Amino acid sequence: MRVFFENTFCEGCASALGFVPAEQAMVAFSLSPDGSWQRLGHAGAAQKPCINYTLHQVCNWMVPLDEHESLCTSCLKTTTIPALSKFENRVSWAALEKAKRRLFYTLLTLGLPALPKSQDPQNGLCFKFLEDLHPHKRVLTGHDNGVITLNIAEADDARRERIRQDMNEPSRTLVGHFRHESGHYYWDRLIRDTHWLDEYRRLFGDERLDYAAALKAHYQHNSVPDPGSYISAYASAHPWEDWAECWAHYLHMVDGLETAQAWGLRLDCATPAPLPVQPQAVSLDTESIEFMLIQHWLPVSQFVNAMNRSLGSSDSYPFVVTGLVIQKLDFVHRVVRAAVRGEMPMRQTPPAVEPAVAQVLILPGTGGAAASPTS
Repeated sequence: MRVFFENTFCEGCASALGFVPAEQAMVAFSLSPDGSWQRLGHAGAAQKPCINYTLHQVCNWMVPLDEHESLCTSCLKTTTIPALSKFENRVSWAALEKAKRRLFYTLLTLGLPALPKSQDPQNGLCFKFLEDLHPHKRVLTGHDNGVITLNIAEADDARRERIRQDMNEPSRTLVGHFRHESGHYYWDRLIRDTHWLDEYRRLFGDERLDYAAALKAHYQHNSVPDPGSYISAYASAHPWEDWAECWAHYLHMVDGLETAQAWGLRLDCATPAPLPVQPQAVSLDTESIEFMLIQHWLPVSQFVNAMNRSLGSSDSYPFVVTGLVIQKLDFVHRVVRAAVRGEMPMRQTPPAVEPAVAQVLILPGTGGAAASPTS
């Protein structure tokens, strides 16, 4: 019986389900009277559920039984959540963690490390989920030195759609937010002060351009200087945003093509491909993805959009991928490939001491705008 990424229960065998990150697999468990989780089927390392799985039902990932940590690798990186005394905050938190697990699944698939701030204060990654508590002090979604802040209002579909329309964006999703903001984090880890910088500047522009002034000009003029050069209007605001948007779209493609392959999708009438297309997952053994992007991703995204329209929904991928954008996406792939293969190590500090247990801070009634040099 097919199970899905968010499932916690198998309707076929009545087993508890949990995702084991180290194995990249959904695993079935039986619950013993003493509360322990016993693996079913093939052998593997003993696991325990993430504490957010058992206490709050906002996670379905597992943790190795012999690990001192009680949070899974995704929840471990959330350091601040809103006050759970409000029911709507619980709903928002669950939606945010669900989208964040999608991000970390893809990062695990690619083999990109991301230590939590609790283990690497200098180069680690963490997330803060904050709510607006003052009408004149908005929480800004953005990234600042490995700290990604998200306004929990983004988890409200109606409010997010209203913002999307107000900002004239073709697409605005929680998963898209997480993938975009992670792009800023990985720019610091993979591009800054490396040999990639010259090529990056040739493709994306000079990131030393005043960021605040660039964003102000973008929102004032609300126009794209050269639409064919960017994957989205926001990408044209600043070279950092161009990279983050392309990074997000690269992760979209990686996840999308893996899903298409897993389902055995075959497109007999694909365009621009002249022959039937059987999409393949992105491989880091491939030096360039330009061919795959054109021959696999574009037909798949066109099919998904056509299916959405037939069901009365908006396009899932309402973007035009031009020649220059393909070059940018291929650059992202080459950077990731080099990092994963050890050809260009990431800027990451290994923990020098026993890592401290991360603690989630539940805010009872504080909040406010988060500093955000890149958003």
